[in-house]
Amino acid sequence: MAKIERVILCSCESTMETDPESASAALAGASVLRATRACTGDTDVAAKALAEDGTTLIACGQMAGFFEELADELGAGDRLATADIRDRAGWTADGRAFAKQAALLAEAALPRPATPLRDIDSSGTCLILGAPDVVLDAAEVLSDTLAVTALLDSAPDDMVPTDLFDVALGRLKSASGSLGRFEVVVDGYRQMLPGGRGAARFGDAADGARSGCDIILDLRGQGPLFPADHKRDGYVRADPGDPRRVQTAIAEARDLQGTFEKPIYIRYDASICAHSRASQQGCDRCLTVCPTGAIVPAGDHVSIDPDICAGCGACAAVCPSGAASYDDPPVSHLFARLRTLASAYRKAGGSGAPRVLFHDAEHGAELIRLSARFGRGLPADVIPVEVPNIEGVGHAELLAALGVGFATATVLAGPRSDLSVPNREIALANAILENDTQISLVEPAEPDALEAALYDEGPAAPLDAEPILPLGGRREVTRIAAAAMTKSETPIPLPDGAPYGAIAVDTDACTLCLACVSLCPVGALGDSADRPQLRFQEAACLQCGICASTCPENAISLVPQLDTSKAALEFRVLNEEEPFECIECGKAFGVRSTIERIVEKLSGQHWMYTNSDNTRLIQMCDDCRITAQYHQEASPFRMGDRPRVRTTEDEIAERDKN
Repeated sequence: MAKIERVILCSCESTMETDPESASAALAGASVLRATRACTGDTDVAAKALAEDGTTLIACGQMAGFFEELADELGAGDRLATADIRDRAGWTADGRAFAKQAALLAEAALPRPATPLRDIDSSGTCLILGAPDVVLDAAEVLSDTLAVTALLDSAPDDMVPTDLFDVALGRLKSASGSLGRFEVVVDGYRQMLPGGRGAARFGDAADGARSGCDIILDLRGQGPLFPADHKRDGYVRADPGDPRRVQTAIAEARDLQGTFEKPIYIRYDASICAHSRASQQGCDRCLTVCPTGAIVPAGDHVSIDPDICAGCGACAAVCPSGAASYDDPPVSHLFARLRTLASAYRKAGGSGAPRVLFHDAEHGAELIRLSARFGRGLPADVIPVEVPNIEGVGHAELLAALGVGFATATVLAGPRSDLSVPNREIALANAILENDTQISLVEPAEPDALEAALYDEGPAAPLDAEPILPLGGRREVTRIAAAAMTKSETPIPLPDGAPYGAIAVDTDACTLCLACVSLCPVGALGDSADRPQLRFQEAACLQCGICASTCPENAISLVPQLDTSKAALEFRVLNEEEPFECIECGKAFGVRSTIERIVEKLSGQHWMYTNSDNTRLIQMCDDCRITAQYHQEASPFRMGDRPRVRTTEDEIAERDKN
């Protein structure tokens, strides 16, 4: 977004107070125009502002559509921005909320990264499932716009064959895919025969019939075909016993024909995925939290189907490496929003430290609007931050909020929220902070309950720590925030499954085979070119467990913790031994204890190492061992001794002899 040149503050029929001075300060000195009825009686104020050069920010969310039309009429569509401060900050029992209004205006001025999109094509092929009495009526309604196939669970009574849509009997065995690319398998499939007298007849049954469709209208009255079915594009489900819901579902299915733009919610980098290596199981966090089944194993990595992904963001919240990161918008934009909100609140003279309330765009936003219009509204120090889904708010985002200057962070859950990820991430964030008072989750069913939870908590005290600059990825921001807030000089113990930590090595069992080094997906484990060493960098460790499952001696165990000191950024030696020197050339190679142990176990105990010099081969480096084997008497590659070089003396001696 371009720099805001002017802002229009509307008191909404004089029902809320505004402050031009704090608004101007939040927008870097933008000029402030005041209005009482910007959408009706004071429209000329908005029209005059939009006619001028530069971007005009109108602080009204409810009538944003009206102002967009006005801007288009004036040829100023690219010079308009809107922001809702009334429902989020204006109507509050606290009276004045100038600092919060200024913070929300500053947030609205931030440029939002473009959303990556892909086209989904649906030609309108629709499969309707259920009993004849409901499905046939729905098929007749939809047949004028969609190519319909009615799959009935029983034969209809006295049905006359029709050419408006296809009819078949069968049992749906499985379904996969999403809008535009569903695939179904049907057992007992019987196609309706068009000919003959009397009621419709059906052909012979066949199992395993396969077909594809663009839309599935499920009127069976049974369980859903897909996990998190309300998030599956192209799948519409309704209770056949509820006529109103059936009509709504029919209308919804009718609109699913054409080309649609679907956001690509998750950016995935397989090169840093820690799912597995060499068939050794590692991280499976994203697989266990994805509600739609969009993520599946794909060898050493995972695969994310962008068509099935519904954008909850849970995978990005729990991914330890950043291989899966939210991209609508990216997490860096959320960090920037949080920093802008907290900074503008302080600059506008907000008392104490603000509190942040994460909420979604549906349930949470509606509760806040209802509270503002009919209740007490949010407290003046509670700043709402809308996110696509609260499942995507992980420990990094929560700690970043506190790090930039918020005193507390609250997650507002809805009736459809999957709380497994938020609860786990809140517990992890609280463990890092070593207290459970700053971060919490609320589940209010109505505005009064939300108000009670926030007003009872009361305003927060100012923070002691200096605000951080949240740069980098989620891991880096977590470390920065934790270091600033905890000031811990020792590693912070974390619960099992945390994505931060160290490894403990049983040096008596470890043979320094370095199998763990070769399979570590992020290079947290390393070796040395000079000595047999196992080295470790704690800041890079994801606690994926591949090293522990790879170790043939079971010498490695995970230690979940967060070390915020600089020591975690450096490699340290976990185990080392003296190298063995080659008995032929003296070059160091291998591990002394291992070579000596092998010689001890094999010498005189194995037929290949009895009454022979083969044990010497174990004590040689690779080059000397190859040379020695080549020249052994029994070597299949031996071609005899090298002929002696013929000299001048040989020629003279041979001539004198003759």
